[in-house]
Amino acid sequence: MTAHVSRSAPAVLFTDTGIDFHEPSEPRPIQNSSTLMVRVSFISVFLYLAIGVAVYMINGSFKGTTTLKLIDAIYFTVVLSTIGFGDIVPDATSTKIFTCGFILVGFGLTGFLLSGLVEYICDTQEAFTLSMMDENRYKRILWTYIVDEEKGRMRIRTKVSLALVVVIGCIATGAVTAHFLEGMDWIDSFYLSITSVTTVGYGDYAFKTVTGRCFAIIWLLVSTLAVARAFLYLTDYSMHKRKRKVAKLVLHKKITMSDLVAADLDNDGSISKSEFLIYKLKQMGKITETDILQISKQFDSLDCGIYGKISVADLMVNV
Repeated sequence: MTAHVSRSAPAVLFTDTGIDFHEPSEPRPIQNSSTLMVRVSFISVFLYLAIGVAVYMINGSFKGTTTLKLIDAIYFTVVLSTIGFGDIVPDATSTKIFTCGFILVGFGLTGFLLSGLVEYICDTQEAFTLSMMDENRYKRILWTYIVDEEKGRMRIRTKVSLALVVVIGCIATGAVTAHFLEGMDWIDSFYLSITSVTTVGYGDYAFKTVTGRCFAIIWLLVSTLAVARAFLYLTDYSMHKRKRKVAKLVLHKKITMSDLVAADLDNDGSISKSEFLIYKLKQMGKITETDILQISKQFDSLDCGIYGKISVADLMVNV
């Protein structure tokens, strides 16, 4: 049976049109792409480190404090792409040229891939936290300070607090390990930890023992990215507070004649609810004129009639 519909007909369920009127669900490929990103990150970082280790092992044109050659090779590659202590440096023209290219590639590649991995871990942890919510009264009171249920995500202040805990943990771990494995006093070990996690890396202190360098290989990668992510959360928190302040000012601002003229998109001397919404969102900085024009173009491409509305018939034509 073929369904016939007029442009003024309400939205009803058609059996033969093939149009799905249900609310679209969240696309599942996002999770698959995140998992794929993690796998690509691991493989790419492994290949990057393998190339650096191979060049160090085969070429041998390096100088500095040495221990076991394989450990030194991995340590040199990790330090090269993160801190740059300078305790192991190239000692020939060919290795210097290779190091220049290796730094440029590693500066973008390693940071991008590992940042994607850290972001995936953070998103997974956030999803797990949200899934742990239940109807227990006291737990829900606690969750209100941790989770924004309306937006379905952890509150920014919670992320900032966790990020600060991670920063303190990374610094403390580095300081304690440097004290016991490298035999440094507490001030020097703390100094080494701070200069390392912040990627300053003066080079006056570094890891010189086999056990210290084995620790540094993992710790430098994790701590530098964790601290970078923590400062990113702090920046997001600052921007979030500023946006909330601007939104509050916009919502409490009285409408003037100039606002009416600016918000009146169809120039009919009045403001409809949709025009009011668009104007306020523009003032809050949530949308731009370019966004509005692009959405308007998409609407016009779907609207096949002359009524300024998208109907079922329009959707059938555009299928």
